[in-house]
Amino acid sequence: MSPSELHAADRTRWFTDARFGMFIHWGLYSLLGRGEWARYTEAIPPDEYHALADQFQPRYFDAAAWARLAKAAGMKYMVLTTKHHDGFCLFDSQYTDFTSVKTAAGRDFVAEYVEACRAEGLRVGFYFSVKDWDFPAYFDGPERNPEGWAKLVDHFHNQAKELLTNYGKIDIFWFDCSDDANFRGGWGDKTADVWRSQELVAWIRNAQPDILLNNRSGLPGDFSTPEQTIPHASQPGVFESCVTMTYKSWGYCPSDHYKDLWRLLDELTACVAAGGNYLLNVGPDPDGVIPLPACERLLQMGEWLRLHGEAIYATERVLPDWWDYFSGGRITTKGNNAYLILQLWTPTGVLSLNQLRNDVRRAVLLATGQELAVRREGRRLLIEGLPALPPALPFNVVKLELDGPAAPQFYY
Repeated sequence: MSPSELHAADRTRWFTDARFGMFIHWGLYSLLGRGEWARYTEAIPPDEYHALADQFQPRYFDAAAWARLAKAAGMKYMVLTTKHHDGFCLFDSQYTDFTSVKTAAGRDFVAEYVEACRAEGLRVGFYFSVKDWDFPAYFDGPERNPEGWAKLVDHFHNQAKELLTNYGKIDIFWFDCSDDANFRGGWGDKTADVWRSQELVAWIRNAQPDILLNNRSGLPGDFSTPEQTIPHASQPGVFESCVTMTYKSWGYCPSDHYKDLWRLLDELTACVAAGGNYLLNVGPDPDGVIPLPACERLLQMGEWLRLHGEAIYATERVLPDWWDYFSGGRITTKGNNAYLILQLWTPTGVLSLNQLRNDVRRAVLLATGQELAVRREGRRLLIEGLPALPPALPFNVVKLELDGPAAPQFYY
């Protein structure tokens, strides 16, 4: 590796070890309860939308409670929407009055969030929308309104710099919507030029040398961000799947439905087995409260991770594409260990595995600490002695201590 590649790998180490984080979409749109795109999709006039700021006075906002919940869920970092596409800022800004500080709330929610994350030992991430619907030039585009577009880009740069100057060391800066598919099909390989992203990223790297940047500024960044999808096979580089806990909405939408624990753990384990991070979104209500169904599922995930977290955190992708999957579940690896995440329980008490050519020195059922017998029968590893009923729900994990790093074998 070159020195720059070594630095990049060192910079992302905590991130790839963390594997699990909380995404938070929250702002004026929570008052409408129809998701974060309501201003755009419903063509709400600017004056009407801005008037929502006079109603936005979250009675029960408690960033410390958010951070405690994230920690109890087994999450290692948080990413807050400091400003979404609607232009409303949850922080103080000298470049607009459309902020939570200068309107009815009278509070810098970003400052409270940063303090809460640090108190719980969680890494701090800022989501920041590149586009801003408060600027008519956004809808005109740079060709039809170059002067207005230049002001929009300056605004984007200036507010990004405010966020990365006023709150101390920040761990993640999460750009969004630079190559906007909703606007003329996007700009393709010219995206970074349209937003002068090289200039801003150079400033960020100087101001915050250890920060991680995603790939939505028009530049590659430190990690890619597949949205609402979990790769079924490994993809190059560091990646983070951002996924909603409900089936459709990122922002508060009480009519949406929450995924059950099985589905959420299925997404988490699939993402980690493919070598990625899982950024799970919550949408607090207008009072700043994370809805009860979200709290219940997050606490359930935390309980599962307290028993099985070593199969998730600091794992590495070493198996080739699709080799992380077997008939009963998925495989993650760490050092000389392989973890069999059992989504389906075997009533015979015997688990058959054909993916690894390693010898197994020891097998343990993590939920109970029970040691299991292992023998090789031709190409198969047979793990025997599993109890008749699964000790943990919904998934169990068998830890295999191998004779070396996991080595795959083909089926035939």
